[in-house]
Amino acid sequence: MERLSWFLAGLGVGAVVGILYAPTSGEEAREAIRAKAGESRDYVVDRAQRAREQAGEWVDRGRQIVNEQKENFRDAYETGRQAYQDTTNPKTGTNA
Repeated sequence: MERLSWFLAGLGVGAVVGILYAPTSGEEAREAIRAKAGESRDYVVDRAQRAREQAGEWVDRGRQIVNEQKENFRDAYETGRQAYQDTTNPKTGTNA
């Protein structure tokens, strides 16, 4: 994310310098700077939104994996408990 910030800062500075040295009037240059600033802002907002969505997807997937592992553990625990009861229960005759 830090590299993206530096890239965008360099892009903005380059755009401003290019516009200031271009053969245009002051008003045209200011309007061009405002337009580029708006485009840059929109780009950053869009990228931030995409990053939030991706992070949300990763969190959801992580929760799903944790829940699956919990269920697997419960199943294994219940199977082990049942096996223990079956081997120690006098009604089955295996350990009586």
